[in-house]
Amino acid sequence: MILLLGGSGYVGEAFQKQLSRRGIIFASIARRDCDYTQPETLRELIRKTKPHFLINSAGYTGKPNVDGCELDKENCLLGNAVLPGVIARVCAEEKLVWGHVSSGCIYTGERPDGSGFREEDLPNFSFRTNNCSFYSGTKAMGEELLGGYPDCYIWRLRMPFNEIDGPRNYITKLMRYDKIVEFTNSLSHLDEFVNACWETWERRVPFGIYNVVNPGPVTTKGVVEQMIKAGVSNKNFQFFKDEAEFMKVAAKAPRSNCVLDASKLLKCGIKMSDGYEAVERALKIWV
Repeated sequence: MILLLGGSGYVGEAFQKQLSRRGIIFASIARRDCDYTQPETLRELIRKTKPHFLINSAGYTGKPNVDGCELDKENCLLGNAVLPGVIARVCAEEKLVWGHVSSGCIYTGERPDGSGFREEDLPNFSFRTNNCSFYSGTKAMGEELLGGYPDCYIWRLRMPFNEIDGPRNYITKLMRYDKIVEFTNSLSHLDEFVNACWETWERRVPFGIYNVVNPGPVTTKGVVEQMIKAGVSNKNFQFFKDEAEFMKVAAKAPRSNCVLDASKLLKCGIKMSDGYEAVERALKIWV
């Protein structure tokens, strides 16, 4: 029995599909039906459902993007920082192991040697470094609150996508923006992401933080070229001159663009496909 919080969201729905595909019994709980941000309510829910494992896919990303978080800081803080702390405390009291969907957006750029950030690297795009969006700051704070709880997986997601057109899909976002900017990033194929998260629990790998991303970073232009080649889009994509122009014209909050190292996950025997390969596969069956 798996208890899934935030099952109605973009990532939560992917977890529902994955669990159903595997024949796993689960209860998907939306906050509108049960306010699990309240410790007593969450404790009662756990005692009622008696789960073997809890998945927290709930969080606050803002609409239509992270700029929305700048206008709703209270809910952003509650969903991304306060809630993980509440879950951690209640799960510890109930002796329930669990997994938390976090974000790689707590980093920007690459390590000094040009490699991707590893799980042990301190966030460099957070409130502590005073250079981040409110969204990234709250996600970093959420991870920090979980630091003292040993029986938890922290799964870092980055710019999710799959073959289904939708407002949260990275590929869809590129299609719909009037103008885009060239960056290098790690991505997470959504279905591979939830599969890898589940495998950390199924294989009983050590608890802790995992960068759950497709190895091999991609560039914006590289993905655009794949989209055109696949015939998914014939748009004449326009690019900003640089990040400074993008920030001046199209963004309210700083953006995280970063590369994450996925070798820790691979060492546990959990393999995700190369970033460009995952994009190509999604574009071939685009819906």
